[in-house]
Amino acid sequence: MFKLTSRKKNYIFDRPAIMGILNVTPDSFSDGGRYDEMDKALLHCEQMLAEGADIIDIGGCSTRPNNAIATENEEMQRVVPIMKAIRKAFPEALVSIDTFRKNIAEACIEEGADIINDISGGLFDVEMLPYIGENHIPYVMMHCVGTPATMHQYTLVGDIHQTVMDFFAQQHKTLEAYGDQQIILDPGIGFGKSLEANYQLLNDLERYRYNNLPILIGISRKSLIFKVLGTTPQGAENGTTVLNTIALLNGADILRVHDVKNAREAIELVGTFHQSIGKTL
Repeated sequence: MFKLTSRKKNYIFDRPAIMGILNVTPDSFSDGGRYDEMDKALLHCEQMLAEGADIIDIGGCSTRPNNAIATENEEMQRVVPIMKAIRKAFPEALVSIDTFRKNIAEACIEEGADIINDISGGLFDVEMLPYIGENHIPYVMMHCVGTPATMHQYTLVGDIHQTVMDFFAQQHKTLEAYGDQQIILDPGIGFGKSLEANYQLLNDLERYRYNNLPILIGISRKSLIFKVLGTTPQGAENGTTVLNTIALLNGADILRVHDVKNAREAIELVGTFHQSIGKTL
């Protein structure tokens, strides 16, 4: 389906990949404080890899609504030590860093990170895209609007697919000026979109799949699930699996999740379903 090159190694994915979330923050909306100690973080990383995670995504700065954004120094102190520890404990693991700050990205790449997952798609730090572009680092480009403080206040209207596509085209053009790039698209479900728009984006991935690039879907425990079901992020596990299944049926290439086992089972079942009807993932 897609391939990545990092640290002189090629990674080929012939099925949808799983990105397991490792939040080392005290304030993330779903699991804040659970893995902000080194031993707990490493155990959770080990568990996710054992359950089938292809990528571990480390986050040290929560961007949940109405939350104070961690300073760069706070984020650095959270993510660099765990990046070092994971690289030592799991040298073959693919590791992503969830950050919108170039300095955090650079520090973690120097410690062996493979991918930068930027919720701003290059908007929040003007140095991010030049750094990614010049070094040809695998990069998750998420659609976003506003600033870290205001991005959840927007509710985009109109043709949401065209809005997202135009954003990807513009940011891709910036990176492309530095040569060949490794870009993964993330429509930013749950960020600045209405409930209806989130479901529209989930339904028709091909309308905003720019340049045939792989698409990451990150819906795990988000409000488009628990607001509909009248539950909480912690009670949205089953709803997450339902929507991940819809995403897979519509062509998602990567699922970013808290619950790796459930995602792996969804991928296996959707793959079997596609095989039975003669369709490839």
